[in-house]
Amino acid sequence: QVQLVESGGGLVRPGGSLRLSCAASGFTLNDYWMYWLRQAPGKGLEWVATLSTTGIGKWYAGSVKGRFAISRDSAKNTLYLQMDNLSPEDTAQYYCAALKEGGTYYTTLSEYDFWGQGTRVTVSS
Repeated sequence: QVQLVESGGGLVRPGGSLRLSCAASGFTLNDYWMYWLRQAPGKGLEWVATLSTTGIGKWYAGSVKGRFAISRDSAKNTLYLQMDNLSPEDTAQYYCAALKEGGTYYTTLSEYDFWGQGTRVTVSS
């Protein structure tokens, strides 16, 4: 059974850090392009970051570039998103998603091959 399970969200103060995890089961994470996306309250789904199958190609949305870092642990079959210098504008439900044929991203979860249920991040003082 294919599953992606996000964790690590929570309440953090502006300027703080969080690391999100996305544990994959039922498939090998390395065989897929992996994505982080987010949906802020009242807004649509926003692409955040992409990791290629090689683990070398990494791309970020302009709003998070330099503050967020996507990575993976192949042994644990887990994807990560390190988020530093968080601001209230980063408040959102964060999702990980997988796409066999990558190279692009979508802003609808159903366009991905697999996706998780999300984890909530709230940045507030």
